[in-house]
Amino acid sequence: MRTSKVVSVSMPPNQLKQVERLAKKENRTMSELIREALRRYQQQQERPVNADLIAALRAVQEDANRAGLDKLSQREINAEVAASRREHRRKKTKQPVE
Repeated sequence: MRTSKVVSVSMPPNQLKQVERLAKKENRTMSELIREALRRYQQQQERPVNADLIAALRAVQEDANRAGLDKLSQREINAEVAASRREHRRKKTKQPVE
């Protein structure tokens, strides 16, 4: 007795060719490829779109806390950014010594 059911899916000819090529390239059946696509789609829907961005932001905040940088005022932060940009511009325009 089968544990799966057959489903018919319609798609444009160009998309079908892409699916067939990808399945062949990955040594999968088209069924396996489409099941995997559905699993990934479901995971994406369950997880907030910005989850990676939020995780990265938290990591940066934790690093700043450990380094004591969370205690800087907005004025000090702006001064550091301006100094870094000046240094970057200075290095960029500096001519090599001949």
